[in-house]
Amino acid sequence: MNLAFIPSPSRGVLYLGPVPLRGYAFCIIIGVFVAVWLGGKRWVARGGQKTTVADIAVWAVPFGLVGGRLYHVITSYELYFGDGKDWVNAFKIWEGGLGIWGAIALGAVGAWIGCRRRGIPLPAWADALAPGIALAQAIGRWGNWFNQELYGRPTDLPWALKIDPAHRPVDSPDLATYHPTFLYESLWCVGVALLVIWADRRFKLGHGRAFAVYVAAYTVGRFWIESMRVDDAHHILGMRLNDWTSIIVFLGAVAYFVISAKRRPGREEVVEPLAAEAAVGDGAEPEEAEPKADADADAADAEPEAEPEAEEASDEEEAPAKKS
Repeated sequence: MNLAFIPSPSRGVLYLGPVPLRGYAFCIIIGVFVAVWLGGKRWVARGGQKTTVADIAVWAVPFGLVGGRLYHVITSYELYFGDGKDWVNAFKIWEGGLGIWGAIALGAVGAWIGCRRRGIPLPAWADALAPGIALAQAIGRWGNWFNQELYGRPTDLPWALKIDPAHRPVDSPDLATYHPTFLYESLWCVGVALLVIWADRRFKLGHGRAFAVYVAAYTVGRFWIESMRVDDAHHILGMRLNDWTSIIVFLGAVAYFVISAKRRPGREEVVEPLAAEAAVGDGAEPEEAEPKADADADAADAEPEAEPEAEEASDEEEAPAKKS
């Protein structure tokens, strides 16, 4: 009998009158706010405007939610389509089921639209958001805890997660404690965020390379965590689909980092032209006004001195005339 374990919530939803308050949704919302807040601070530090990250997030977040849900439904279609299944459940995002791969892919499309409207480079914006996205994932994973889903193999470790009978695998209904893979991934994502922040400060990453570090580091953790999970998944050559996705995405991120570093070394000097123009304008006005004022003062001081010289010259001209 396991004497130490992490308990699961008795339910994942509370009701405020007729309004349901779902733990999964709260975790997603809090994660989005953290990502936008941290991304905004990093964007301003790079020379951007305060509201830019939030303005682009208005495009990126909805696209990301749709992409995440689409990936989940496509790769787990058997949960929503077929005999005895209700396809309407595919739209019930609040019950859980978001694929990070689809969220990042389609979220990038939304971000590209927002960046294009603001006239700023998408890679620079992605660099600013990278650690915030990792923290958003760390917070969002706790939504799986509320739903008692996506846990790992059975274990009796002191930090094992206790799962209620209704949520246990059909082949182990008598086993109560499992690896808390949601917690493993949450802690890993916090480490990824710290790694990106450190690497960005140490090496002055730019042109999307900080985002590439985030992607590569996350996929490494996702690979070993995914291999521990016991939920139903499609397998290819003996490995889960998400393991193959992690490998492909990791290789893509590393290739992008290497190629980008060779073609565009260093960091962008200007990430938001409008912010740079505003900063130059604010700094230039006082500097231009002062020289003009000094010149006017010099001219004013010079005018009284010129009159006596003119008078002396006229007296000298008159004197010879009188002598002659």
